[in-house]
Amino acid sequence: MVASDAMSPVRLLAVCLVALVVAACGLVSTTPPSPTPADFPGIATEYAKRGIAIEHVVSGDAGCDDHVLAPTAISFDASGLDQATKVRMYLYVFRNRETFERLRATIDTCARSYVTDPETFESFEQSPFVVAGQGPWGPKFKAALREGTEVAAGTGG
Repeated sequence: MVASDAMSPVRLLAVCLVALVVAACGLVSTTPPSPTPADFPGIATEYAKRGIAIEHVVSGDAGCDDHVLAPTAISFDASGLDQATKVRMYLYVFRNRETFERLRATIDTCARSYVTDPETFESFEQSPFVVAGQGPWGPKFKAALREGTEVAAGTGG
């Protein structure tokens, strides 16, 4: 072997470093980021993907006179799938799981202000969100709402 054909130790080290950096970049690009909860436009998009139409959106409408819940609340009319008539929905978006856990029970108290028939009151939760409204909701409609909310919730804050 001729000395000019052999790779110098410095050159060998440089090639190894470049290979290591390229391999590390591949690892980073294939690892998905942790999902974070969506904002309202993101939630609405998830609902629309599943056939739910929303309109008459009102930010700060908790459905009751609760000044702590109001900043977390968004009300809207929704319909679609097997929910032919529009239903008024209340979405409560909490900053994080701790706030969700602390305020979750207050939503049921608040709901007494807007529920006309307690037997058909509907709600579900997926931290950091709670969705509530007067039912009954169609089974496909409810399933699509739940699925869209779960996707939008990410890891739950």
